[in-house]
Amino acid sequence: MSELEPETVLVLKFNTDHQETWRYDGKVISRTPESVLLEAYFNRPDKLFHGILLREGDRFVEKYFNDRWYNIFEIHDCDTDVLKGWYCNVTYPAVFEDGVVSYVDLALDLLVYPDGRQLVLDEDEFAELKLNEVDTSRAWQALAELQRIMKIPFILN
Repeated sequence: MSELEPETVLVLKFNTDHQETWRYDGKVISRTPESVLLEAYFNRPDKLFHGILLREGDRFVEKYFNDRWYNIFEIHDCDTDVLKGWYCNVTYPAVFEDGVVSYVDLALDLLVYPDGRQLVLDEDEFAELKLNEVDTSRAWQALAELQRIMKIPFILN
């Protein structure tokens, strides 16, 4: 890899049984000891999702944290680069290893539209998880933090 070529990482998403549910490559934009910001492209067939058309090839700018219980994906149209919204996953803190960013998804999600409307998703799936009281509480706190920070104009950096 040259100095001008961004680092490529493998992103791995796991469920709470630590089974892999999704994988794709991303290019690192920036990193700190606590976070990684990367660019990736949607690698599934087109899907209408709560009024947002996710298209294969849509550009995602994704921020992962190893000290927070969530990640945030900024979604841009593959043809026009217009902002479609933000998708926020409540997760255990991400793990950064050599060439890999991984996280365990806790089902609870927040979708934020470009006009600021927020939609909490998958509360029923979250309720079915077998989490202990501490992890359940941390997940709800993470959702509350996301709802608070996503109320202000938000730019991933």
